[in-house]
Amino acid sequence: MKGHRVGYVRVSTFDQNPQRQLEHIQLDKVFTEKASGKDVKRSQLEALLSFIREGDTVVVHSMDRLARNLDDLRRIVQNLVRQGVRIEFVKENLSFTGDDSPMANLMLSVMGAFAEFERALIRERQREGIQVAKQRGVYRGRKRTLSPSQVLELRQRASTGEQKTRIAREFHISRETLYRYLKENS
Repeated sequence: MKGHRVGYVRVSTFDQNPQRQLEHIQLDKVFTEKASGKDVKRSQLEALLSFIREGDTVVVHSMDRLARNLDDLRRIVQNLVRQGVRIEFVKENLSFTGDDSPMANLMLSVMGAFAEFERALIRERQREGIQVAKQRGVYRGRKRTLSPSQVLELRQRASTGEQKTRIAREFHISRETLYRYLKENS
């Protein structure tokens, strides 16, 4: 019996187009996710891993869509092939089946390391760009989550001794952000 061809598509932001990643590839099912690849706790990735069975093929546009660091990439690929699942990376034109040669495993490590390195370079350039913008006085930072009236309400509620975790949850912010608002202009 021939297994399913199952696609996994991941974009980091809501304005990115997931359609282009696996278009023109014949698939039986596709799991699409809009989430960061910085960790493997992603709902659609977990759903894919629960869905696949021995004999299936998982198709991913590129290695960096599956994982952002080499350790996670190797772990996911090894777990898949151990289950008898084939994995194909379209952009890199690589497939892994569990019967892979030492050269195929080397390619996985090298290509995964390049993806991790590329992500580190992007983050470094982003930090440098922010620093230059700050020096020029044009960097404003991230848009504030709460309006001034919400910040006032937050401060009043915290000053009455209300639980900070509860306040943060109701305003849909982290406790760290709540403490930052409380510390501002105090």
